[in-house]
Formats: sequence, C-alpha cells, structure tokens
Amino acid sequence: MTMHAGHCRNCGSRLQHLFADLGVSPLANSYLEPDDQHRMEPFYPLAVYVCDRCRLVQVVHSIEPEELFSNYAYFSSYSRSWLDHVKRYAHEMARRFNLGDSSLVVEVASNDGYLLQFFKERGIPVLGIEPAQNVARVAEEAGIPTVAKFFGRATALGLAAEGRHADLLLGNNVLAHVPDINDFVAGLKALLKPTGVITIEFPHLLQLMEHNQFDTIYHEHFSYLSFMVVENIFAGKGLTLFDVEELPTHGGSLRIYGRHSEDNTKPVTERVTGLRDRELEAGLTDTATYTRFAERVKATKRNLLEFLINIKREGKSIVGYGAPAKGNTLLNYCGIRRDFLDFTVDMSPHKQGRLLPGTHIPIFHPDKVKETSPDYVLILPWNIKDEIIGQMAHIREWGGKFIVPIPEIRVF
Repeated sequence: MTMHAGHCRNCGSRLQHLFADLGVSPLANSYLEPDDQHRMEPFYPLAVYVCDRCRLVQVVHSIEPEELFSNYAYFSSYSRSWLDHVKRYAHEMARRFNLGDSSLVVEVASNDGYLLQFFKERGIPVLGIEPAQNVARVAEEAGIPTVAKFFGRATALGLAAEGRHADLLLGNNVLAHVPDINDFVAGLKALLKPTGVITIEFPHLLQLMEHNQFDTIYHEHFSYLSFMVVENIFAGKGLTLFDVEELPTHGGSLRIYGRHSEDNTKPVTERVTGLRDRELEAGLTDTATYTRFAERVKATKRNLLEFLINIKREGKSIVGYGAPAKGNTLLNYCGIRRDFLDFTVDMSPHKQGRLLPGTHIPIFHPDKVKETSPDYVLILPWNIKDEIIGQMAHIREWGGKFIVPIPEIRVF
C-alpha cells in the first residue's frame, strides 16, 4: 500500500478539511472464497478530504492500482439497465458525430466489451483499453480488440505512435478510479484526433452530497468530481469541455464532452455555463459546504442501524439484494454482518458462491430469495432499485418488503 502524503493529487496543496471518515474498510471489490473466511483480511483507512485550493474531493490513503484492478470482480454486462443505457449512447454518438467504418472508437476501462459491442454491430472499428487481465480476456473472446494495460499518457503515446488515434474517445466511470488524474487526462489529449470528441461519464459530486450517497466512497474511487474541478483539469491539458449532460445513472452522473482547445468546430453550449452556475450556487467553492457532509453520514449510520435492530427484535428475517462495491462500503461502515443479513444475492456468476469482503455475508443466486421467503430484502445497488423491485416482485406473494437505505430509509 502507498500511503498518501496528505497532499492533493491534483494541485499538491496540503489536505486539511475532512469530507467523510468511514473508518477502516476492506477493498470493496475484494470478494472472498469460502475457504478464506478465517484468514486475515486487510482493512485500510477510508477517509476523504477536500482540497482548499482546487476543491478536488479525494481519498487520502491510496492503494496501488495493480492491487485494485488487475483481477477485477465487476463485469458490466450483468445489469440490463446499464446495457440499455450504453446501447442508447452508441446510437446517439454514431448519429451526432457521423461515425462510420473509417472511424475509430476507443474506450478506456472497456471492461468486458459491454459497450463497444454496440459500435461494432454498426460496422464501426473499436478498441478497448482494460487493465484487468481477467476482464480483458472476456472482451477478446467476444471479439472486441482489447489492450490489457492501465491508461495514461505513456499508453496513449504508444497507441498514437501506431497510428491509432480516436474519433470518439470515451470512458464510463473510470475518471474517479485513476490515482493520477492529470496523467490520465494528458493521455486523452494524446490519443484524440484533431477534431475528435471525448466523452467521459462519472458520478456527480453535487448529487452525492445532495442525496447522501456516501456509500459510493471506496478505495477504488480516488476522486469525487464536480464539473468545475474536471473542467479546470481538462483545461490545464489543452482540452475544452464544450457540452455536458446530466444522467440518472449511478444516482446522478455527468457526461462531459471534450475537444482539443484549438478545435473551433464545436462551440461551448449553454448547458456548460448553466451547470457551472448551479455548482457555484450550491456552494461548491466554499469549504464549509463539504465539511458539513461528515455529520450527515454519521446520522445515516445511526438511523439505519436503529431501523434494522428494531426489525430483528420483532423476529423478522432480512436478506440483501446485490453485491456491489457501494454495498460493501455501507455494510462495513455500519457494522452490518450476518447478525442482520442472512445472505445476499447477485445476478453475476463471478460473485455467486463467494463472500462479501469484511462482513463475510455469503452471495447466492437470486433464486435463493424465493427458497427462503425473507420478510425484508435490503437493496444494496439502490441506483437500480426499480429494476430490482420489478425483477423480485414475487416477494409480495409472502408479504415481503424492500428496504432502500440511501438517501434515507424507505420501505416499498
């Protein structure tokens, strides 16, 4: 583990103001095999600070990326709603930017080829860049050309030297995962064609704060990003953000559109200035706005534990749905283990039969819920709660109910 020196990974300023302290936690995607449950498991500090100077919100204790991502348990193809989202994206981008068989679409952190398949279906050449060797192999087997490397300036320059420049260069939920955000953005600059377009999607810090999404904090997320911070980082590398969309994914995300600053073919839209103004109005240039968030996190923990304790005192049974990284943050921070949740279920076969990190709650196929008829199902991936409630509607047959913990406890 590399201990962060207490300085901002963007501008180098000393970090002094706490945003959230979630105690110590295992790595959120370090699922255990059953035989490992009695072995020592590493826990790391999980504290997040805001930089006084550039306002980047960031974890202060960093783990080496190779330890986090070289063998990854998250496969994007197992969420139907996410696949629908990226299929629409591929259609919209191909139409908006006139992509065809002479174009090249490059995705950074391309996972198992879940997104690039939709460009390939349209006859558009694609290239994935994915650091997790096990996930990259799945993409290759599906016919998606994939480079199994971490992305940064060096990787980008290597590809550019081979003549592989991107007409569309994209990354979904990767910007927060990079320890050196300046090197990553410099790589985007190096790989983009002179009139090419960058699109990056990431959870919006403003939504995290307004909707109490503290469980999206975990070691794999080095940064928590506002539009203004990202705009400044891109500008520092010669890239201009010319458009932005607000998306419902992951509890509220942004899709930013970037271009070379010298490319004058794409004017800056009113959505850019409008979002910048909203962030200013929300106080995202004021340190006090960030430090108030820490108290809200503590209150959420107390309320959730009180709620679950009362259910258990009534003799009711509770199971989980999902085994997402955000769920592991929530469960470990709140101390929710098998004394509260009998088990959890997940659609991904890569997680079934394993144990959640830290809490050691077993993961089963969703059919386990019907077999055991629990009184309550705690939805851990609350960002797709509607998909899950529809999929698991049969729990109503025995009077079962759903619990959604974020932004506040709700029972459906």
